[in-house]
Amino acid sequence: MGKGGAVRQGMLAARGRLQLFTDADGATAITELGRLEQAIRNGADMAIGSRSLASRQQGFKVTAPWHRSILGGCFNALVRLGGIRGIGDTQCGFKLFEQSVARDLFSASTINGYGFDLELLFIAQQRGYRVTEVPVNWTALPGSKIRLFRDSIAILREFSLIHRNAAKGYYSPVATQDALSPFQSTSRTSSTLLYR
Repeated sequence: MGKGGAVRQGMLAARGRLQLFTDADGATAITELGRLEQAIRNGADMAIGSRSLASRQQGFKVTAPWHRSILGGCFNALVRLGGIRGIGDTQCGFKLFEQSVARDLFSASTINGYGFDLELLFIAQQRGYRVTEVPVNWTALPGSKIRLFRDSIAILREFSLIHRNAAKGYYSPVATQDALSPFQSTSRTSSTLLYR
């Protein structure tokens, strides 16, 4: 199924008013969730953790090998050239959604690999959702399954597929918000956590 497919399956099954997916290794501590929740309260439809913002602001700590930081910067520069605008860190595995937005985006998504983050952001921008990047503390931990160079190339290939899908109209909105959220909870405070 792949990471993207597993996250999609879990998010579509989730029922919380707010829905978070986060990396299983805990590189971003769950205590950072409050920052994303505040962004949603301030009007964002989707709040995403950002190591890029954190590395440029006082009071935050991003710990990563130097080669990972350099490769990540190059990768995100290519992504911006490819059409995802104004996002400094697309791949941080700490993203929070309004329930109806999560259902809309994941219902339209198709990528099963690591490039699923790019697809979600691409669709969100295509559909006019408000995406807010939020600085978070982040520490690279041993045991990560990602193979930095090989998987970065695979993600860029998936980004090409995303553009082909868009050209074929796969990401065009086809339903109203009411139709997209039949399981929406009445609680404003519940959160659903999905570890990937």
